Amino acid sequence: MLGILMAIASFAQGRDAEFAKLADRYFEEAVYRYDPVSGTSAGFHQYDSLLPSGSKKEIEAQVAVLKKYLAQVRGFDAQGLSPTAAADRELVLAQIQGTLLTLETIRPWEKNPDVYSSGASSAIFVIMSRSFAPPAERLKAAIARERLIPRTLQSARENLKNPPRIYTEIALEQLPGNISFFQNDVPAAFKQVSDAALLAEFKKSNQAVIDALNAYQEYLKTNVLLRSQGDFRLGAEIYSRKLLYDEMVDTPLDRLLAIGFDNLRKNQAEFQRVAARIDAKRPPSEILQDLEKDHPAPDQLLDTFRGVLGGLRDWIAEHHILTVPSPVLPIVEETPPFERALTFASMDTPGPFERVAKEAFFNVTLPEPNWPKEQVEEHMEGFNRGTVISTAVHEVYPGHYTQFLWLSQAPSKVRKLIGCSSNAEGWAHYTEQMMLDEGYGNGDLKLRLGQLQDALLRNARYIVGIEMHTGRMTYEQGIDFFVKEGYQTRANGERETKRGTSDPTYLYYTLGKLEILKLREDYKQPLQTFHDNFMKQGFPPLKIVRRALLGNDSPVL
Repeated sequence: MLGILMAIASFAQGRDAEFAKLADRYFEEAVYRYDPVSGTSAGFHQYDSLLPSGSKKEIEAQVAVLKKYLAQVRGFDAQGLSPTAAADRELVLAQIQGTLLTLETIRPWEKNPDVYSSGASSAIFVIMSRSFAPPAERLKAAIARERLIPRTLQSARENLKNPPRIYTEIALEQLPGNISFFQNDVPAAFKQVSDAALLAEFKKSNQAVIDALNAYQEYLKTNVLLRSQGDFRLGAEIYSRKLLYDEMVDTPLDRLLAIGFDNLRKNQAEFQRVAARIDAKRPPSEILQDLEKDHPAPDQLLDTFRGVLGGLRDWIAEHHILTVPSPVLPIVEETPPFERALTFASMDTPGPFERVAKEAFFNVTLPEPNWPKEQVEEHMEGFNRGTVISTAVHEVYPGHYTQFLWLSQAPSKVRKLIGCSSNAEGWAHYTEQMMLDEGYGNGDLKLRLGQLQDALLRNARYIVGIEMHTGRMTYEQGIDFFVKEGYQTRANGERETKRGTSDPTYLYYTLGKLEILKLREDYKQPLQTFHDNFMKQGFPPLKIVRRALLGNDSPVL
């Protein structure tokens, strides 16, 4: 009997190795060859000097390669694979199908001008943001990519056909920041380089990008905007397919909406209840305004976060929430200049295969020295006491940074490279509520009110994304929903609805949180056991995590 078991195990190992080789070929030939920027992000630096042209011919070639691998992965019999490798096969299949849906059906390369201009910034940002090589070496890679950027902007002129007006408007809003990025931030990032010849090359390539972006901006204003009459809505069928491939969720949209509305109403009722407990005589909006005024001084913000992080890590250990694999805190620093226009606070963690620049940075955007007093105060209200806590929980402990620390233990290369937003963002959003539920903050009602407002923001994303893209809600109605139902300011409602036009499935925060809560209930194990076993899986769709933890394919919701 033992011999039979050993033979079965040996056969499974051989089949797993065969599939791993197929996955390696897929990553090399169908992913990073056409998206070298994501290769750099993952830590594969052989791609640092490359950039796709974005031409229709190149996109057609990528589609052909993807279809080749779709047939090969489908044809690779899952029989005999270990459970982990069988799940990896599903992940690769879903990623291929999702990429084909994007390229062939959604077609952002024909519809979204920002893909090209913001893509240029991203291509250089990943070279700048981490010191994986000496500055001069990274500058050589940046120059190589900069020389290829004008061709991608030419591809935009060739490819764009009747974009939705909102997409062109967003691109035009972003372009001054993209141009400023190359004018100011890219040179600042390489100021340590002293090689005169290299700097002369850089000056030439960088100016060529600036000139190309300025010309592209003028082209969008005088040509594309005038013919931007397309529809950003995906429609129910495409939306459902995108959700299936990206998140492995096949729940009918009407059922998803009912679940979303149920959670929205639950959070609204709890928000009103908590606000009344704080002060029953005042409306919740006034109580929120008071909370926003409770923030540290700008010069104390980084130290405030440093103090919070150490306390969070210790509290998690003392209360057996989950194992934190490393005692090393992320480095808390001011957001680098080239990121400040785009982010309020963020985690910058190395890719799973980064071998040199292994530091993790928790970036916090401080007010600029030249801002007027009113702008400084408005900015700091976003770092009120409750937001400092929820941001630290979401981004660091036990949110994104902690999940990153576990990623090295993921069971395979596929599991390190392929995941989904409903797991990663769902986990980070889940932790905001879970930490308070487990007693962090000692029942502070103001912390709970802030957490609930964040939850309502995510509830509104969930519902607006589905309703707007299936034609049951207009853009203006989406803004109103964020204001009236999500308890957001109108300015934030406009920003969030605008995001939803091109990020249609941004329901993944609430979706993932609800999936995790259901799995935790079904798993019926101590909290730390559940969290540790959840983390070990990487960040795949909850369907795969459920199967690994429960041994079945029971519904995720």
